[in-house]
Parts: sequence; C-alpha cells; structure tokens
Amino acid sequence: MKAAVIVFPGSNCDRDVAVALEASMGAKPLMVWHRDTELPQVDLIAVPGGFSYGDYLRCGAMAAHSPIMREVKARAEAGVRVLGICNGFQVLTEAGLLPGVLMRNSGLKFICRDVHLRVEDSETDFCRQYQCGEVVRFPIAHAEGNFFADDETFRAIEGNGQVAFRYCTPDGGFDPAANPNGSLGNVAGIYNEKRNVLGLMPHPERLAEDLLGGSDGKRMFDSLVEALS
Repeated sequence: MKAAVIVFPGSNCDRDVAVALEASMGAKPLMVWHRDTELPQVDLIAVPGGFSYGDYLRCGAMAAHSPIMREVKARAEAGVRVLGICNGFQVLTEAGLLPGVLMRNSGLKFICRDVHLRVEDSETDFCRQYQCGEVVRFPIAHAEGNFFADDETFRAIEGNGQVAFRYCTPDGGFDPAANPNGSLGNVAGIYNEKRNVLGLMPHPERLAEDLLGGSDGKRMFDSLVEALS
C-alpha cells in the first residue's frame, strides 16, 4: 500500500497521521505540499487536521482551492481512497467531495477531549476491523465541528447509509450530552456515496497506540492496509 499526506500551511496533524500510517503500513507515506499539482500513484490520500491557512475566511475554504486539491478530487472520482480528519473533513466538504457543512460548535467554544463514537457502517475499507454498532473512543479538538445539511441532503445521507460514526454515550446510546458540538443526527463522520471518501471530526491518529492512552484509532489505519495492500 502507498499513501500520501497532504500538507497545508497551518496543518498541525500531518506528521501525526504520517506516524500512524507508517506504524500500520511499515513504510513512510509521501508528504505532498499544497502547491504541488501532481500526485504519484497512491492507494490512499490523507487530508489531515490542523488550521489550514489559519482558518481564515472559513475553515477549509481556502485549502479546498489549493492546487493539489484538483488532483485529489480527480483521484477521488477515479476511486482512490481519501481520508479527511477534522480540518481535513472541513476541506473535503468545501471541495464538494462530501455533502454538508461544518459550522461553529453549538456552544461556540473550542472543545478538546475524548468522545465516544458508535460505528454505523463497518463494511468499508476504512472500518473493516470495527464491528457495526461497536463503541470506540477517539479524541476531538475543534471549534467548527457542528455537522449540518439541509433536509433533502440529510435524508439522502441517511437513506444511502453514508453515516460512518455518530457521537454516543459509552454504552452506545444517544443523549444530547454525548453530542459535543450539536451535529445534526449526532454525525461525527460520513462517507461519500461510493464509500471511497471518509471525513470525520474525531482524530483516530491521536489514539493509535497504547502509549497515547488507547488504540481504537489504529484499527482504521490497519483496515486500510488490509484492504489496499
């Protein structure tokens, strides 16, 4: 398996994703600068978290128009797997690769803590090592993670089974207190219709080894290696 991590000015999780990928792949991913216009042949493209372009204008809005994103969009349309984490999720929605938008958290504050997520669809290359309905723990660190879509779009997302993860209680239930940012339908991550693009606000790479306090996130990277190697 070959992977590339896109690096924007302001990214702060690009190296974290690279470390997690290397631990699962056994090889370093390529680090691709946002001004590049070409991508080598890879099986996975990771769009990392951080504050691309300082979050000026709107989170992910400027990064979505970086030169490299034209190639990312073309590869996604050709079926290459694309993983967007936190700011990367915002970039993918701004680029039109995923539906909906990420707005300010309902409490209007930056939130940094672990959350529980229920796996809604495990039959994809990203989540094949999870079980549908399983509860996992990932960290979040964002101020604009409130997922929203208009009624028609959200009905389509739900109807197509595009929800990947939902915020939940430790026992898998849904409670307003378990939804850290007010996301519609407790959505924490979604797929595109073809299931080759995943965007999620929580950070699997920040809980990908026991030394970090848990390894629930590692199975996402292991899933990709299993599927794409």
